[in-house]
Amino acid sequence: MQAITVRDRDVGVAGMSLADLPYPHAAENDVIVRVHAAGFTPGELDWPGTWTDRAGRDRTPSVPGHELSGVVVELGYGTTGLSVGQRVFGLTDWTRNGALAEYTAVEARNLAPLAADVDHTVAAALPISGLTAWQGLFDHGHLTVGQTVLVHGAAGGVGSIAVQLARDVGARVIGTGRARDRDQALALGVDAFLDLQSEKLEEVGEVDVVFDVIGGDVLDRSAALVRAGGTLVTIAMPPKVQPEGGRAVFFVVEPDRVRLADLVARLRDGRLEPVIGAVRPLAEASAAFASDKRTPGKVIIRVVQD
Repeated sequence: MQAITVRDRDVGVAGMSLADLPYPHAAENDVIVRVHAAGFTPGELDWPGTWTDRAGRDRTPSVPGHELSGVVVELGYGTTGLSVGQRVFGLTDWTRNGALAEYTAVEARNLAPLAADVDHTVAAALPISGLTAWQGLFDHGHLTVGQTVLVHGAAGGVGSIAVQLARDVGARVIGTGRARDRDQALALGVDAFLDLQSEKLEEVGEVDVVFDVIGGDVLDRSAALVRAGGTLVTIAMPPKVQPEGGRAVFFVVEPDRVRLADLVARLRDGRLEPVIGAVRPLAEASAAFASDKRTPGKVIIRVVQD
């Protein structure tokens, strides 16, 4: 089968290429998925799991990309809950070969059924962004109706979904980004937008929850915006500054089949729409990974042209 591989941590994206790999093996409780569409995170070449397995052993050449949508073609021993021929979407393991491939092995518990009326390209944009947004806002931030949340990167893959989820529960949403993100963020439903390049972050005032995807100085300065009892949530890095009278939480997204099913149900009834920045074929995945051009939304790799 064909897959995008990385072989040398020192050269990073420069060592990424389209290569032939053996067909994957389905371990116990695994399924083999024929990948139709896949997503990736630009920073994942910095993750230890991209280069080593759970025991810390080198596993190169490895396949990046951890979001997928496709069809189950094989069941591993003991696998239940899914069937051959079923459409599915979800997450691949951080320390195993990922989704930028024609076929990949995935733990069945990390996948959810996908209805026939949802395009694979759209479904592949949901797993990391959708689960990250939900877990950040509600599992860690405890956002509720009537509260105010500040979403950094409101037009990005994660931020755009966070905005929609927060609006859906009746929260007031302030989005941030660059000036060119303003129209997109307003279309998603933010009540106010702040341009981080030309406006002062401190003008936002107090909020109940800050959801950060940027890190650095923006993360540090956001701590002062959290009112007593509130929460600063970030996926960028462990926070150095704690909100006065509040909490600061750094987390890594976790698989959740039940929540994936909820997200796709929201998509089907029109309450959620992932922002897709570009769709490119597998042969162009390396170029998409290496691109330094910032575009709103999430880049999706189309593996099978349906």
